[in-house]
Order: sequence, then structure tokens, then C-alpha cells
Amino acid sequence: MKKVLPALLALAVSFAVAQKTKPEVLQAIDKKADFYASIAHQIWGFAEVGFQEEKSSALLQQTLRDAGFTLQAGVADMPTAFVASYGNGKPVIGILGEFDALPGVSQEAVPEYKPIPQQKAGHACGHHLFGAASAAAAIALKDWLVATKRAGTIRFYGTPAEEGGSGKVYMVRGGLFNDVDAVIHWHPGAENDASAASSLANKTGKFRFYGVSSHAAMAPERGRSALDGVEAMNDMVNMLREHVTEESRIHYVITRGGEAPNVVPAFAEAYYYVRHPKAEEVKNMWERITRAAQGAALGTDTRVEIEVTGGVYNLLPNEALGKVMDTNLRQVGGYTLSDAEKNFGVAIQKTFTSKIPPLESTARIEPFQVTEAAMPGSTDVGDVSWVVPTVGLGTATWVPGTAAHSWQAVAAGGMSIGHKGMVLAAKTMALTAIDLFSNPATIEEAWKELKRRRGDNFQYTALIGDRKPALDYRK
Repeated sequence: MKKVLPALLALAVSFAVAQKTKPEVLQAIDKKADFYASIAHQIWGFAEVGFQEEKSSALLQQTLRDAGFTLQAGVADMPTAFVASYGNGKPVIGILGEFDALPGVSQEAVPEYKPIPQQKAGHACGHHLFGAASAAAAIALKDWLVATKRAGTIRFYGTPAEEGGSGKVYMVRGGLFNDVDAVIHWHPGAENDASAASSLANKTGKFRFYGVSSHAAMAPERGRSALDGVEAMNDMVNMLREHVTEESRIHYVITRGGEAPNVVPAFAEAYYYVRHPKAEEVKNMWERITRAAQGAALGTDTRVEIEVTGGVYNLLPNEALGKVMDTNLRQVGGYTLSDAEKNFGVAIQKTFTSKIPPLESTARIEPFQVTEAAMPGSTDVGDVSWVVPTVGLGTATWVPGTAAHSWQAVAAGGMSIGHKGMVLAAKTMALTAIDLFSNPATIEEAWKELKRRRGDNFQYTALIGDRKPALDYRK
């Protein structure tokens, strides 16, 4: 007991000192808010899709290098992936940063639909804000470590190709999180919420059918239609929908269907996504879809090649870390819109067809919940959460009521509403990390929860198998 009391006293003093320094950290982020907004806006303008984020990655790397971080670029066989580190010793706190855009959603920062000429992509999921806010939090933490002369390591993970490319999965598979004690992340959205929830596991891939071309009118008997193979596969998969669990989701597009109606297509391609709250069920469905593709090829006398382009686990919620983040989110608080931002918001909301929440909800913090129910989306953060305790939040970077992957999200993310939500996220992540640096018991509790949730004898195996990153999946 005599040895325990001094240790507990030291921890209490450490935590108290950390709480006193929090206002200074918030002020430091506020002072550089315009700087980080400019970084986010540059990345918004680059609008680079997965594994092609050369300018975006370089800008974030330079920002962190200028702040005193040590950089390791091109990690896990991905040219735009990087790790920036500062400090030494334990604990090691990781912060995730994304920066890839989505194809097909080019949009100016105005409240009416107006694509940017000659630009084919846009930040409809707000990853330009994601990377910039995470960098802001990491730099604020670095300055805090210096000012308080603390031991510990802050590590920023520059993670490319979240949208279908599974960039973080290659980093997890490569062991880049093996020595990390806790991971913090966030995501742009339409409300402020730090609840601990799950997501959908997901596997993606391209099914390429090869046939024989011929004149469709003069010599159809000589042809073997690759498009027939794709359509036969799609028909079988659509019949399969009746015989999968209710939570399952299967989406596809035909990316190549032929060149001209009078030529039997020699090549056709379908691009599939399969989702479910559990990774094991995703594996099972993928095997069934693969057999459908093989059967389609057999029945149409064509040949099929299958390329797995991505695969992610469902998120494992962590209540121990979630409570800490929720407390800090409430300490920081939401934000209010200026008159100009309200006018922008009113104009955006006129384009909605669903329920319209009040613009004042940007100042609201949603109730904290812990749920195993999966949000209807997927993220490669899921894989990280199975190997290290992980916590995240969402902030209102869009006009309330905005759907992700929409032109309205691109528009708000390119102006001050997005920037305000980004600063809110940076502050919350920084304060959460300070609490973890200052209270090792929280990290210990988070690890116990992780081990309980993933079960005994868990061994991580990536859904992508042993393939190398699909660097050309957006080409």
C-alpha cells in the first residue's frame, strides 16, 4: 500500500496538470485555424481519388515535417501512404488522417448544383477536412508534449484510398500498428456525435469476363459475349438476394459492357461491393458470388478473372475510450452559424427531399450511446479497431441534413461551415489524446474491452488476403 499511494498520487497530479493545460491547447488550435483551413481547402481543390493523392499527401507530409515530425513515406507498398512521428516512449497514440476524394461528384462551394468544369472528382465525404484536422490535432499534441516535457509518442498515419481501396488494411497487415496503445480518428458529417458504434464489414472486387468478338448480325455464332457473362452473373446474384440474411447488402455496377451493339463484346466487367455487420458473413457471401461468376462463365462459354480490390472489417466500438472522447466533445461544444452560413444552409436545404433538421443543430452534441448496431456504411478504420483500441467521432462539417457522398457535402466542405466542424474535431481529438497520455488506466481498460469484444484466440487475417495494394483501382 505504501508503494501504491505515491503512484496514485503521481497519476492524480499528472491528470490535474493535463486538465489545466487543455485551454492552452484549444487556444493554440484556434490561433492556427485559418492555416489548417487553407490546407484543407487546397486538398479540396486537388480532389484526388484513391492511391492518386500525390499532392494531398505531399502537402500533409510537409505540414507535419515543418512542425518537427519525422516522416516515413510510401509505407506498406502505397506511394501516398505515410507515417509522421514525434516523441519517444510510451504511450504511443495514433491519429488517422484521410485525404482521398470520390469520383463523379465535382462541385463548386456554392449552394446550388454546379460542377467544376474539367474536374471529375470531389470531396463528397470530407476527407480533405479529415486529414487537415488530424494534422492539427497531432501538431497541437506535439507542442503539448514539448511544453509539459512528457514522455510518449504521437504518430500521425496518412492513410490513402479509404473509399474502396482499403488503404489502412495494408498498414494493419504490415504491422504498422503493432506497438500502438490507442488510435483516434474522426469523420466529417452533419452532426456532432462521439457514440461508440459499429459499421459494416465490406469486400469489393472486379469480375472481368473475356469472350470472343464477332459481327453481331453476320456471324453471331462465332462470338461469345463477355457481356452475357456479366449479365448472367448479375441475374444469379440478384436471385441470391432472397437467400442471404436481412442485414446483407450487395451493390454492383457494370463498368464495361462493350463498345458497339453490332460487335459481340469480347470484354465486360462488373464491380461489386458486399457488406454485412460481420466479416465472416461477408466472406461467405463473397464465396457464393464468386461461384455465381464462375457458373456464368461456364454457361456463356466465356472466361472470368476475379480481382479483389478491397476488404474491411466492421468497427469494434470501445466504450472506455468513447466516454473520454464524448466528455471532451462536450467540453469543446458545438458551434453556431454566421448569417452568411445560415443563408448558405437555407439554400442547400431547399435541395433536400427528406426531413430537414434545424440549422441550429450544429451547436448540439448528440447523446452518447454504445451500440453493436452497425451504421449503414463501411470503413477501413474497422481493421485498425480489431488490433488496437480505437475511438472516433463525427462533427457537423456539412449543412444539417446533408447526405454523405453528395454534391451538397462537397459544397459545404469547401467553405467555412466545413472549416468550423474541422476545428471542432481537431480540438476534441487533441483533448482526448491528452487524457490518454495522462491516464494509463484508461488505456488498460480499453485493451481489456478490445480483447473481450473480439473474443479469445483472435488472429487478424485481412479480407484482402495477401494481394498488394490495388493502386490502379480508380483508373
